[in-house]
Amino acid sequence: MEVCRPFKSDDKLKHRPLTPFRLLRGLICLVVFLSTAFMLLAYLGPAAVLLRVLNLHYCRKATSFFFGLWLALWPFLFEKINRTKVVFSGDNVPQKERVLLIVNHRTEVDWMYLWDLAMRKGCLGYIKYILKSSLLKLPVLGWGFHILEFISVERKWETDENVLHQMLSTFKNPRDPLWLALFPEGTDFTEEKCRKSQKFAAEVGLPVLTNVLLPKTRGFCLCLETLRDSLDAVYDLSIAYKHQCPFFLDNVFGVDPSEVHIHIRRIPVKEIPASNVEAAAWLIDTFKLKDQLLSDFKSKGHFPNQRTEEQLSTLKSLLNFTVIISLTTLFTYLTFSSKLYMIYVSLACIYLAYITHYKILPMPFLSSAKLPSYHKGARDE
Repeated sequence: MEVCRPFKSDDKLKHRPLTPFRLLRGLICLVVFLSTAFMLLAYLGPAAVLLRVLNLHYCRKATSFFFGLWLALWPFLFEKINRTKVVFSGDNVPQKERVLLIVNHRTEVDWMYLWDLAMRKGCLGYIKYILKSSLLKLPVLGWGFHILEFISVERKWETDENVLHQMLSTFKNPRDPLWLALFPEGTDFTEEKCRKSQKFAAEVGLPVLTNVLLPKTRGFCLCLETLRDSLDAVYDLSIAYKHQCPFFLDNVFGVDPSEVHIHIRRIPVKEIPASNVEAAAWLIDTFKLKDQLLSDFKSKGHFPNQRTEEQLSTLKSLLNFTVIISLTTLFTYLTFSSKLYMIYVSLACIYLAYITHYKILPMPFLSSAKLPSYHKGARDE
């Protein structure tokens, strides 16, 4: 497997060695994250589905609240425990907008660092991803992706178009805060994939890019077409790392990255062309600009217009951690203190595995908005 080429700089922060302490700490973090996720899903997941039957809006409010509490553990790990420096540049974006995010895909953990920005903007619990369907097969985490309405795709447009349209149509309510993250390249960056992308671009007369892959435009255009009337803006995010491109276990054990740089361009949705042809051309131009930004980062070691964001509060992070651990401890005690609760957890796991495997989420009965079911093959009403 090829790894992405790291961005070099003269800073003193380098790849950290995997010491016994970091190994032990990382294993503890993995146990904490998985156990808390499991207990919260087992006890609250079925309740979320029931609430969804009654009212979609309040279901999303509740799930986003608890999701945000759990998700806040990760920025706490990155910035406070691992001491990863997160540097923001570009536009300063407002709090709590409804937005579509388009992001370059350097490595398998890019999506995790969006949480650091979303947390600072009060939208941590509202972030959703368009991701490959194989991730729904992950134990425990796949259940969470499904309950939280992440959109899974097969990477085959003939199959994905209908699924995308169905799911996106349920996100039109402007009362529901939304950060919908899309990685238009469709896969993470490697040198081999880059060469194939450059060859294709040269053959069809499109820009030949060196730091990103040529974006796939159809998914972006469908997102924009379906949600345009309810979005405030599109955020164009460019992510780069010093000095090493991290992977999941690098994050867990705290060996990489030393720095994450995120450049933000905020584009009001009204400034993006309405026609699909022009919107597709706009996206390709955007990735051409992104490619130049990353080239400049390689040579200069930073993005332009670097700015200061509010630091994460250690006190709030510890309070959040205490709440999650307390809930997990309570649920664990109930599970092992009573056969009735143990049976409930077993049935909940079976139920969550079933609805995730078959991609089932029920239609709300009492919602004023008529929304499509998420069953495979369902049609819009």
